[in-house]
Order: sequence, then structure tokens, then C-alpha cells
Amino acid sequence: YVKIDTQSDEESTTYPSTEKQLNLSRLLVEQLKELGMKDVELTEHGYVFATLPSNLPESHPRKVPTIGFIAHVDTSPEVSGANVKPVIHKNYQGGEIVLPGDKTQVIKPETDPALENCLGHDVITTDGTTLLGADNKSGVAEIMTAMEYLINHPDVLHGEIRVSFTVDEEVGSGTKYFDVKQFGAKYAYTIDGEIHYRWRNRRRSGGRDLLRRYGDSHGKRGEYTFCADTVILTVNGVNMHPGYAKDRLVNALKIGSDIISRLPRRALSPETTEKREGYVHPHAMNGGVEKTVLKFLIRDFTVEGLKEKAQQARMGNCAGHGKSRGDHCKPGKNLGGERRAGVIHAPVQSAHFIPNYFIAPDYHRFTLMIVLGSNIIFT
Repeated sequence: YVKIDTQSDEESTTYPSTEKQLNLSRLLVEQLKELGMKDVELTEHGYVFATLPSNLPESHPRKVPTIGFIAHVDTSPEVSGANVKPVIHKNYQGGEIVLPGDKTQVIKPETDPALENCLGHDVITTDGTTLLGADNKSGVAEIMTAMEYLINHPDVLHGEIRVSFTVDEEVGSGTKYFDVKQFGAKYAYTIDGEIHYRWRNRRRSGGRDLLRRYGDSHGKRGEYTFCADTVILTVNGVNMHPGYAKDRLVNALKIGSDIISRLPRRALSPETTEKREGYVHPHAMNGGVEKTVLKFLIRDFTVEGLKEKAQQARMGNCAGHGKSRGDHCKPGKNLGGERRAGVIHAPVQSAHFIPNYFIAPDYHRFTLMIVLGSNIIFT
């Protein structure tokens, strides 16, 4: 599976975002049919669905609900997923693992303590030149292997099992067209790295909820979910020849760097938070003097907390840009300055996880007008 390039594309306007994801999806359809799974289909939006029928006898004393297993086929757009060369390190006995394609890439026990759990097992890595794609092709492999085992061992009793392989999870739209009713599971587990999900369909109330917890080793189940926002700030500066730039040039790179520098250093970041603490994470910065684009990831375990962090990020971006420490940047408030020098345009994409694999996106926009003299109009 990892040899098939399924990298998604966050800039794409198609669905799935890349056609090549369907190469793996089509292969999975063929393999599911060969295994003997029922109701195997590839939907118009790229979702793979299949059913393993119940083998419980009619005399079974309990009514067993349909459960589901889900994994996504796409890999991260940040690192190449083409020409992947997986390496199997047989019978790992400890120590560093040097990746042969790029010997500067070393997996060390002191920085990757999970290696301790791999003693005596085979470890699969990339050769160091590409992404391996274990997120989430390991989940795909686990589900396929589990289905094969259950089919080959009919003595293991089970209720009806539904399987789905989705697309575009890495770009935040993996469940955009996911049909919950069509899937038909009362409980579903997302098999994705060390974070596993359990979805519960509450018939009496007509609602659904998700339980998710971050796992810290294999064999643990996740039972909590977070809400997620992506904030993209586009800073438009004013560029000109440096020899004539006095009081005229506005450097978008400096503005972008200043925005990032105003985030808390010892709090509110992935490297300083744990458990159910949310964060604001500057994810990428690209551009130059005339235009710079910043991407922030915002996470929290409640919708209210997510909104609060989004507001903190917005106000933090304003803090200190006024003419004095007493200035405050509020929506619609002009902090001074007569000539506009640049614009920050910031679309915010929200991804609130309602059930585990169902994202309800909604879009917000806010604009920061950067004015000469480090003054800001916030609209």
C-alpha cells in the first residue's frame, strides 16, 4: 500500500483532491471482493464501503449492533509520497535505526521512546527520502488483515461489520460527503496511528457523540475528540527598490514574523501542552517582501474553547501594533495612521468533529489592515 502514491493536495478544488488516491481505493475494492466481503462499492466521491456479515447463530442470546472500522488512504501533502521505498528492519534489538536512503535521518530511542515497545519485532520505515505513509496505510492494512482473519476463522463469532476507507483526511475534508446513514454502523472505530476513535449513535436522543482519547502506546483506545480550525493569513506588503524604500517599503516577511513572535512561548503550543489542552500552532510560512502567507492550526476539545483560542490568536496578532502599550486592537477600531500600507487577509476554516469521522466545516473571514507606523485597523 505504501508504494502507491496517494498524497492529497490542500490547494486542490476537486474531490478527492488528487485522482491518484483512487488508485489505492480501487485496489482495496478488488481485494475486499477477493476476500469475500459483501456490498463492496466505491462511491462517486471516492469512499470505499464493504460489509462482513454476521456469523452469529440465530440462537445467540444477544442482539449485537453493527460496528464499523475506518481508515483513510491519503497521505500528508507536506512530504512526498512518491517512489516510497519501505525498509523492514527484522527482529529489532534496540539502538538507533539509520535510514539507508538518507543517513542523516536517524530514529533514536531517546527521542522516540516507542521503539522500546518494538524490541523483538520487525520495524518498517521509509528509506529516509520520502514519507512512509503509515498514517494511515497502517490502519488500512490492519483493517484488511482483521477482515481476512475473521473470514478465515469462522469459529470467531461476530456481528455485522462495516468497513470504510476514506479520502482527503490529511487536508481536512475526508468526511465532506460521507453518508452516515449509508455506512449504517451504530459504533465505529477510526484506526489511525496511536489515536483511535469510538463513535456512539444514541438512538433515544436521536443524536450521536464521539469518545476519543490520545493513546500513548499500541493497544490503547482513544475516547475524546478535538475541534480544529485552520487560519491562513495572507500579508500583502509594499515592495520597491531598497535604495528608495525610506518610509515607503512595507516588508510582509517582517510583519509575518512579528505576528508569530507575539504568540506565547511557554503556553498554547503543541510543544507546551498535553492531554485536553488546546493550542495555536504556526504551521507554515512562505513568501517574500511583497507577500507572505502564514498558516496556523488551532485545536481545542470544546467548540467554546476553540472560539476563545481563535479570538486570542486574532487579538494576539494585534497586540503591540498600536502607538503605545495602552492601545487595544478591537474589531472596527482604527488605531491611527493615515496611509494604508498592506493588508492581511485571513480566512478561517473550522473543522468541528461532530461524530468521529464527520467534519462539519464552516468558514469565517476576518481582515487585518496593516497601516504605516505599525498601526492596525481590524475589520
